Amino acid sequence: MYGYYGYYMDPTYILVLIGAILCIAASSRLNSTYNKYEKIRSKSGMTGAEAAARILSYSGIHDVRIERVSGNLTDHYDPKNKVLRLSDRTYGSASIAALGVAAHECGHAVQHQEEYMPIRFRNALAPIANISSTLSIPLILLGVILGMYSSLVQVGIWVFAIAILFQIVTLPVEYNASSRALVMLQDYGITGGEETASCKKVLSAAALTYVAGVASSLLQLLRLLLLFGNRRSDD
Repeated sequence: MYGYYGYYMDPTYILVLIGAILCIAASSRLNSTYNKYEKIRSKSGMTGAEAAARILSYSGIHDVRIERVSGNLTDHYDPKNKVLRLSDRTYGSASIAALGVAAHECGHAVQHQEEYMPIRFRNALAPIANISSTLSIPLILLGVILGMYSSLVQVGIWVFAIAILFQIVTLPVEYNASSRALVMLQDYGITGGEETASCKKVLSAAALTYVAGVASSLLQLLRLLLLFGNRRSDD
């Protein structure tokens, strides 16, 4: 019963810890995999920026700029401004890891060009998801303060679920971008067989961080439902 444990100290907190462990493990695997293949130079000698330029050109995309952005693994595609931003570790590096990451971001650019349905749905959901992720926990906490039976708690849980939906929709978008990346790297003569397989390992490790994030959020949602979902039965 909620009254005995409080929101922050209760047996269901183990679910939060499991989620945190999953995220840490996925992040650790990504870092170790990236660091391993960051040390291996590609046979083509192309940098991440050069590989991205070739992929965009061969894909018929000529209105997307490629820019360097600071930070570690901060690579992303900005569809609004049509800018592909590559981090310092990717932009000027000719490593296998850099080529994989650059190609993945190009995969997103191709998705936008082709109006890939999952990414259109994700982009439409993004503004609502951003608000949901910001408001969900404050709403739940406010509901707890005002009383366990406050409807604010239930609203907060639903809002949190919307944020999770965005994460779930993101998964096929990311996996599709990676699949496109591997095909383009091979077809456009940027990587060979073994190198493409190595790029796949880097992108697979990156994808696991998204999976771990979804799993962690679902565990948090389960915790909220266990704490507050059956509150009327205790009335």
